[in-house]
Amino acid sequence: MTMREIRIVGDPVLRTVCDEITTITDGVRTLVRDLMDTVDAEGRAGVAANQIGVTLRAFSWNLEDHGIGCILNPRIVELSEETQDGEEGCLSVPDLWYPRTRAAYARCEGIDVEGRPIVLEGEGLTARLIQHECAHLDAELYIDGLERSVRKQALRDIRRTL
Repeated sequence: MTMREIRIVGDPVLRTVCDEITTITDGVRTLVRDLMDTVDAEGRAGVAANQIGVTLRAFSWNLEDHGIGCILNPRIVELSEETQDGEEGCLSVPDLWYPRTRAAYARCEGIDVEGRPIVLEGEGLTARLIQHECAHLDAELYIDGLERSVRKQALRDIRRTL
């Protein structure tokens, strides 16, 4: 079991757009195992590859309704117009939670470690996770989408805690 260290806000890898996985190599298989081992801890719902220092398009999840899994080259193919509001946090912005609006439903498609098509979809926490993790792969943090005054407070809190 290899639980990898989570990169924290300020690490440039979190602001690096992740590359598409074109070939499933032994390195990609190791990445998948590491992502799944890293997400398999109390209080963790998802981990994107760049959060463990790897700039490839992959993320893992640990959700009650979906178990533990990993998706390569995920892309969001559907978001509902209906939204959900709720507190959101991130392992890369530790111990800070802020209100964030997201689509109420999300569907993403990609491939599994064997190259087979895979779909992850759902409402509530699943929808929030899909949007959050795909944003990581595009070099975005959840704080980027906060309402302006909340974002200003978040940035002050981050400076104070780092």
